[in-house]
Amino acid sequence: MTAETLYGADDLTHLEGLEAVRKRPGMYIGSTDSRGVRHLFTEIVDNATDEGVAGHAGRVVVTLHADGSVQVDDDGRGIPTGVHAKSGLSGVELVLTRLHAGGKFGGSGYKTSGGLHGVGASAVNALSLRFDVLVKREGKVHEMSFAHGVPGVFDGPGPKARFTHQSGLRVTGKMKRGESTGTSIRYWHDARYFENGAALDVETVRAKLRNTAFLVPGVTYVLRDATDGAIAEETFHFPGGLTDMVAFLAPDSERAVSGTLLIDGEGVYHENAADENGVMRSKVERRAEVEVALRWGTGYERTVECFTNTIRNMHGGTHRKGFERGAVKALQDAISKTRGLLKPKEDLPTLEDVLEGMTAVVHVRIPEPQFTSQTKDELSTAGITKVIQGVVEKHIRAWTEDRRTKSEAKVVLQKIVDAGRVRIAQKQQKDAARRKTALEGAAMPAKLVDCRATGVARSELFLVEGDSALGSARMARVSEYQALLPLRGKILNVQKASLADTLRNAEIASIVQVLGAGTGRTFDLGAMRYGRVIIMADADVDGSHIRTLLITLFAKYMRPVIEDGRLYAAMPPLHKVQTRGRNGQTFYTFTQREMEQKVASLTKSGKQVITPVPRFKGLGEMDADELWETTMNPATRSVRRITLDDADAAEAALELLMGEKVEPRRNWLVDSAARVDQDAIDI
Repeated sequence: MTAETLYGADDLTHLEGLEAVRKRPGMYIGSTDSRGVRHLFTEIVDNATDEGVAGHAGRVVVTLHADGSVQVDDDGRGIPTGVHAKSGLSGVELVLTRLHAGGKFGGSGYKTSGGLHGVGASAVNALSLRFDVLVKREGKVHEMSFAHGVPGVFDGPGPKARFTHQSGLRVTGKMKRGESTGTSIRYWHDARYFENGAALDVETVRAKLRNTAFLVPGVTYVLRDATDGAIAEETFHFPGGLTDMVAFLAPDSERAVSGTLLIDGEGVYHENAADENGVMRSKVERRAEVEVALRWGTGYERTVECFTNTIRNMHGGTHRKGFERGAVKALQDAISKTRGLLKPKEDLPTLEDVLEGMTAVVHVRIPEPQFTSQTKDELSTAGITKVIQGVVEKHIRAWTEDRRTKSEAKVVLQKIVDAGRVRIAQKQQKDAARRKTALEGAAMPAKLVDCRATGVARSELFLVEGDSALGSARMARVSEYQALLPLRGKILNVQKASLADTLRNAEIASIVQVLGAGTGRTFDLGAMRYGRVIIMADADVDGSHIRTLLITLFAKYMRPVIEDGRLYAAMPPLHKVQTRGRNGQTFYTFTQREMEQKVASLTKSGKQVITPVPRFKGLGEMDADELWETTMNPATRSVRRITLDDADAAEAALELLMGEKVEPRRNWLVDSAARVDQDAIDI
């Protein structure tokens, strides 16, 4: 009997109710170490906070008992106690024993909430030795207890009391006159589902309540620590909201460069979502509320905390992406418009520079948020990115332009520009050290005319056709950042050759050695010793062939150089057109037709052209000044960047033009002959 016949329907397992949570707790609470224990607490507190955000609660009290249990009390509306028509269960039993049940799906119970999946409280219940809930609502006091998610009654205090299975919510008393409604939950987590030593520490609880008090300034949070027998009580209430949070998060050692900039606004985005009947609808309109506070300090550290519906998103997400894009765009525009900040040809600062010394809090409120996991560490709602980017960009731009804050903003802009300059200088130092190490660690080809170690970013390697051009190029180049590697003749056609033959070719071996980044799968773009590679060949048929051979080499064995836009082809001119006279002019042309048109144009305008017009047979025909002006000076030269927009098409073209099969190439040449402009042929 085969293994296939032994595997049948009876071997399939269907986990019902809360069994799945107990079987795989890490899937629902993120982990089974102390982080998982913290997540249990977070789920219960977030439910109480949602009542506060909705305006129905003003006080949340957390008590850490000496027996290890956690109790959370709020003065909200209380969990609904009526009977749910479809399930026949009370609202309390439904939300605490059924996954994906709650009032946060359709939007009628909560406009925005931290709960998304309806899993939180029921997961806590499933992993608890005992779970007690007390609800004050509609004039009555309702109570219910659970053991590992199973409803019942304990005959005494604590999780060790005898438990009797019993479904249904019990009415245990009447509310006193003037007594607030609300919910009280107390649970004892089962250590057997967690790793040894996993626990909930007081500092974690304190940090959670403090952060939430910053985000919900209308709610007071109280921590009662009774773990040592005596009760130590702390209260967290911050009317200043995010302003107070930024002041708390900013390092004590640094001085503020700016005041706290408050940004708020809202916007609309669309997403696909299911309606109350479970039918998917496209482009459902959502409204997002954005709240951001930020300031810059004199230090270098950055702190950006992100929250969605008061839930901390440790790994950020789409709202952080929108915040960063909006801030960078607005500040780069302001720097460009402010005279005197940037030097000519100086690059704009990057995100890294903008964030230096920044303390920021990003908080969005959205209906039915999407997260990458049940632990809600990262927001994945796509539409929020553009909303927050627009809000942040608009407010920061206004802050930089408002005459009342313009001087303060300029101080921040100068700090960002200075941060960029320091970053570039540090990178150049690292690059210089890396290039020096590479030079010391390997014997470079004797024919390499290297540049001084000024950093990879600015450096250029010219692959020069022939030794004759090397003399002029050596005198023309800027030795600080331009290196030269002369190539003798035409390199091997790598499209036809094996890898072993390719690496045995002396010219190719020199190129690979000088670049210092390897070949093929082991090619490391980060190890490349030059920022750009420029193919400098004659402007004739042989030069074109050499360029094609070199491009083929890079495409096959060093493709990241092309993909990163770091391979170029120089465009040396063919002719030098000059006019006579005291104010004679010089023009360079690249084709015979262009030269004739330029001569005709100058003659027609009354200029006397020196004839015959000199023609450069090769790079070696130019003197150093001519070569610098036309081919090597970054300010005046023309170069073509070699790109690889369509990899498949490029592969096919290289195989057609350079591959082993002659017949397809011959057919292509014959078929394409009619497309050639014979007058443009360089004869």
